[in-house]
Amino acid sequence: MSQQCAVPKCHRQSRWLCDCCQENLCLQHINEHNAALISQLNPLADEINVLDDRLKSIHTQHALGDCRRKLEKWRDDCYEKIDTFFNQKFQELDRLVHEKVAEQREKLNRIQTKVAELIRAQETTRKDIVALTSTVRQLGRTIDKIEQTCFTISTRPLVIDNTLVVIKEKADQEPCVSTLSPVYKTINRSAGSYALASNDRYLLIHQQPNLCLVDQEMNIVKQTLWSYDAIYDMCWSSTLNRFIVIEENDVLLIDENTMTIDNVQTIETGLWLSCTCSNTSLFLSTGERASSIKEYRLLPTIQLVRELKTPHTCSRDEVISGVVYNNGKLALIIVNITKKTLRIESRDAETLNRIWSLKLDIVCNQNRKFGCCALRSDEWLVADYETKRLMYITKDGKVKKTIEYAPDPYHVSLFGPNILAVSTKNDIRMHKI
Repeated sequence: MSQQCAVPKCHRQSRWLCDCCQENLCLQHINEHNAALISQLNPLADEINVLDDRLKSIHTQHALGDCRRKLEKWRDDCYEKIDTFFNQKFQELDRLVHEKVAEQREKLNRIQTKVAELIRAQETTRKDIVALTSTVRQLGRTIDKIEQTCFTISTRPLVIDNTLVVIKEKADQEPCVSTLSPVYKTINRSAGSYALASNDRYLLIHQQPNLCLVDQEMNIVKQTLWSYDAIYDMCWSSTLNRFIVIEENDVLLIDENTMTIDNVQTIETGLWLSCTCSNTSLFLSTGERASSIKEYRLLPTIQLVRELKTPHTCSRDEVISGVVYNNGKLALIIVNITKKTLRIESRDAETLNRIWSLKLDIVCNQNRKFGCCALRSDEWLVADYETKRLMYITKDGKVKKTIEYAPDPYHVSLFGPNILAVSTKNDIRMHKI
């Protein structure tokens, strides 16, 4: 006996049993069901293209970090004897990075071919979508690790044998910030924004009247005149290979090579307060009570994807003071204007659903942003200028450690794998962790 179509309110007789969902569907709804599955392939293809662009943009010189500089310094000390050996070891280091990229390139090519075949055939199943999505996500996590890969160089007095220089990947472990080392570098700042942003090579700071890139020794490498309004926040986008800076009403892109400043024309003028980037999206929070969060897709052009408003973001008497992305999650720093309280929340970056919320023992008397940075292992560090301390928050929303810090810390940024930059009222300080 034929059955009725499983779609609610449909009174037609079923024509097929769908293999992937085991539901009886009529002719109209089996076509709609198939079209819905096919439509899920297009955003997946877009995400694959983003990963493809990231693989193309990986520069082996970036991945090598300061290893070449260490090797070159050692070569200068013993130049005549070690020049040939230096080249041999550097090529080995370069080959390791190329092999990692090539391995992921092969995997990406296979999945690109699979998705292209499914799109061309206009036929897929839910099982296909789940399997492909899982593979793409895993590939994205692997590329994350490649982008963060660094190496250590161990040297000893010159005795030429093959063990003189040992190259190995640095262990993928969380930098220890439970106890800060003494400040090893400082750069004074008479005025400017407290915001910080970093990539593997440079720290971006505002030192009025300029926007400056500094290296890990606090040398100003490049600078450009900042003729715009006050800076509220900044972040780095590895996808765009640009720094993103927000002032009260506009969003701007900074090219680290040329230091050119470009206004993002596809983002409307708004009242912005905080920004952060994932590999595919830019998240902006608005700077008024009952703050909204807007998500913009980065490629092929920066375009609005969605907006989340109160009560899903915060209550009507609250402001999202900061938003920081890390490993598929967002940390929101939320200030209650009426009660003068502060909490940090972890949200899933895709759904923006709350994972956990933690009220911090801070009384918000000053009308200033609270800085926060992401650590590895999904942990967070909050700069508490009100009580002069850094708060180390675990991935499950608990205070792991509080570290007294003077003068007042306004912002923090993890600069490379083992340097913490702390922005205070009059300077920026570097700690090795």
